Amino acid sequence: MELGLRGRTAVVGGATSGLGRASAEALAGEGCNLLIWSRRADALASVADELRSTHGIEVAQVAADALRPDAAERVAEAAEALGAVDIVVLNAGGPPTVDPTATDRDGWANAFQLLAATPIELATRLLPGMRARGWGRVVAILSSGVRQPIPELVYSNAGRSALAAWLKTTARTIAADGVTVNGVMPGRIATPRIHELDSARAEREGITEEEVRAAHLATLPARRYGEPAELGALVAFLASGRASYVTGQLVAVDGGLIAGV
Repeated sequence: MELGLRGRTAVVGGATSGLGRASAEALAGEGCNLLIWSRRADALASVADELRSTHGIEVAQVAADALRPDAAERVAEAAEALGAVDIVVLNAGGPPTVDPTATDRDGWANAFQLLAATPIELATRLLPGMRARGWGRVVAILSSGVRQPIPELVYSNAGRSALAAWLKTTARTIAADGVTVNGVMPGRIATPRIHELDSARAEREGITEEEVRAAHLATLPARRYGEPAELGALVAFLASGRASYVTGQLVAVDGGLIAGV
């Protein structure tokens, strides 16, 4: 399916690995030029080179840490230097696991900066140009924890839920301007983050990582972990003209994990 994205410009966060990388790959495959960002300058340079050589697109990069209050400003300035930005994919790594009865002030401050304050500020800085041109796409990578909270990920559940509330509210405000705002909710996708969580649980419970994985597979109707590219494909669709009447939605990519209506 031709998505009509060739020549568009997209900003993608956390693009050096996992779901951010998969989203960047999917958009690049459709001919989008990219600004990729994450906190790892060395990894950014390598990914940018690969995307350029594989897809023949323009790729800019900026190192910024979403935990820092100045991250959104740095990324927005780099994006504006490229000219018109059509698409922004809001994505950042996850905060640490924690007993939900033993959280602390610093943990909450970091979670909300990483998962809500930075992405909301970045989108807010880029939205005026999209609205003025009458076309734009904001896609937030959230988590199934927004809909079905994950016990050890209370910081993530709450921070991503705040971002989801922002996008649902904002989508209604700007829909008439030709700008859509949507979220995707990955379940257990085979990324380094999920490997890290499975490994940590195995160590915590004194079992093997294979046993942890088997326990998760038993809860998944699809009976497998998803592939990052499966989420990337949805991000590219939501960023396209074909999804012009889809806005304010939270779309799960979870193999049937979320049980609620």
